[in-house]
Amino acid sequence: MPEVIGGIEIPETAAAAEATRIVRESISPLMYHHSRRVYFFGLIHGRQLAVRPDPELLYVSALFHDYGLLTAFSEAVQRFEVDGADHARAFLLERGFSTAAAETVWAAIALHTTPGIPHRMAPEIAATQLGVLTDVVGLGLDGLDHDQLAEILAAHPRGDFKNEFLRAQFDGFKDRPETTNGTVNSDILEYFIPGFRRTTTVDRILGSPWPS
Repeated sequence: MPEVIGGIEIPETAAAAEATRIVRESISPLMYHHSRRVYFFGLIHGRQLAVRPDPELLYVSALFHDYGLLTAFSEAVQRFEVDGADHARAFLLERGFSTAAAETVWAAIALHTTPGIPHRMAPEIAATQLGVLTDVVGLGLDGLDHDQLAEILAAHPRGDFKNEFLRAQFDGFKDRPETTNGTVNSDILEYFIPGFRRTTTVDRILGSPWPS
């Protein structure tokens, strides 16, 4: 019998169950609840926009979207979003999903902190970012059904989400600060590290080896 929260089903597939197990055992309860809420909010946004993201691919995207904060995919120093995307793509390919499906999930995770692009892409990519934006900054919160929202939050409570989420993000990339250049994540480094100054695009242009 499928798990249903707020009228929304969790995909009843082997991949969804395994993604749940892996992520739940690897990340903090706060980040696990966040990842699950991203799935619910992303699917709600999809329905409101009359698009149909594949629930299983959206679920895997939501579950793995912050996985790279804790678990590097390789020895390469790269953005946590890319680490998470690489994990999810490998996870799907190892379980027989098509390359197209795996690449869609890869893009959904890799781009989830990138403004202005995901909403123009496939439904799973757009819905993942919309779900993240709802849970993190309250995008569209006023338009959610109160009873449905209450049921989601009862199953996946926020706790001290704002402060603990910021700390979890910081802990995930404080040792690779250069990977936050040009992303919203540099804001978090500036918040936690007194005197931190990110390398700006202006710095890079003016400091380039070109004479003019």
